[in-house]
Amino acid sequence: MQIKFFKKEKNFKKGEESLWLHVNFYWKWAVIFVFVAAISSLFLGYFLFMKVNEEVVLSGEGTNPQVEKVKKERIDKVLLYFSLRAQKSNQIINSPAPVIDPSL
Repeated sequence: MQIKFFKKEKNFKKGEESLWLHVNFYWKWAVIFVFVAAISSLFLGYFLFMKVNEEVVLSGEGTNPQVEKVKKERIDKVLLYFSLRAQKSNQIINSPAPVIDPSL
């Protein structure tokens, strides 16, 4: 008795070829599309990088400066507000807590 594990195939012809499905044709188009998409994304990334990386030249003539001066009255008003808050906080901390009668 002879045991045959693998049988060698000598005929590697394709079966019936279908006319509507050419896998190699679609595979080639898919590879070409991915290649073109990768190259175009590299160019687009480089273009956007160069556009963002351009040095911006700001002219100071005839325009308002970015940092405006703060008026002294506004600063005094804010300082007064915070000092009043500090006084209220000290009053709350220093006042004795009312004793709540648990029998009620």
